[in-house]
Amino acid sequence: MEKNLISIQAEKSFPIQLENLSNYKKPSKAKAGWQIVNTVVPYLGLWALMIYLLRQEFPYWITLLLSVVAAGFLVRIFIIFHDCCHRSYFDSAAMNVIFGHIFGILAFTAYEEWRFLHLKHHGTSGNLDKRGMGDIWTMTVDEYLASSRWQKFLYRVFRNPLLMLGFGPIFYFVVTQRFWHKQAAGKQKYSVLLTNVILVLIIGIFYFSIGISTYLAIQLPVILVAGALGIWLFYVQHQFEGVYWARQKDWSPIKAALEGSSYYKLPKVLQWVSRNIGFHHIHHIRPQIPNYNLQRCYNEIPALQTVRLLTLRKSLSSLFLNLWHEQQFKLISFRKLKSLSRHQVNGMG
Repeated sequence: MEKNLISIQAEKSFPIQLENLSNYKKPSKAKAGWQIVNTVVPYLGLWALMIYLLRQEFPYWITLLLSVVAAGFLVRIFIIFHDCCHRSYFDSAAMNVIFGHIFGILAFTAYEEWRFLHLKHHGTSGNLDKRGMGDIWTMTVDEYLASSRWQKFLYRVFRNPLLMLGFGPIFYFVVTQRFWHKQAAGKQKYSVLLTNVILVLIIGIFYFSIGISTYLAIQLPVILVAGALGIWLFYVQHQFEGVYWARQKDWSPIKAALEGSSYYKLPKVLQWVSRNIGFHHIHHIRPQIPNYNLQRCYNEIPALQTVRLLTLRKSLSSLFLNLWHEQQFKLISFRKLKSLSRHQVNGMG
């Protein structure tokens, strides 16, 4: 049974008590419906406009500019998909599944596969002993120093901002999402296959109607920009200065939510595009709260306002936090690792 009261008295850094969160969990058909309308209709409208511009041979840079706007709406589509994965967007479980599959296809993401991995992430976030499924690859200093030259190279490539936000979105959404993870059950495999088949059919329709070059001229920049925004949001929500990580014996799910997930305060336009996902600490405390209730929840519960604020400007430094220093309980950069003495690396300096 859902607890109406979360006690954090055992957490020294949060000696507070969160009030009842149940009221914020209730989905709203009106809010959900309006959000779908003001997201999907503009997205499809922009696609129609870009197709028209390309076929009329308008300068391609106009299409590129519109693709950036369309990417913002695709991010909103993914947030709705994300809520459907938590079964929080609609009252009906069936509606969450149906719309989850539809919006997942628009975002090149298999619903059941991504849902499984994402729920794993929620259950293990901030836990150093349970990394590797549904999260960003993060090594500790000791692990990095003990790894082979090849492993270090791969890790540095993975954590390179230009590659992570440039090549990464295409690789993740276009390539890796076409496969299921090694331990996938039948449900996840079926979801990946269904998504792939429908995507092939959609691409086939575009191929015979507008041509593959026109389709790619629109889809590639849209998925690249939207994917980069999505990866950045997911990255910065758990990779920032002061973030919480701990081994299993010391790990606290409450601290993982409030200290290991950021409150990312974005400008209003970006908050609208990202559908309040910046209130990530609230989302990790109660994933059942739909995105359209997160702002109200934050406003009405003072305890949730005590967490560290991460601004857009401050978040940029997160790009250069690469390794978890277990002895110092913080993320450090590759450059910082070089400057540490052997004693400091081992936590003795």
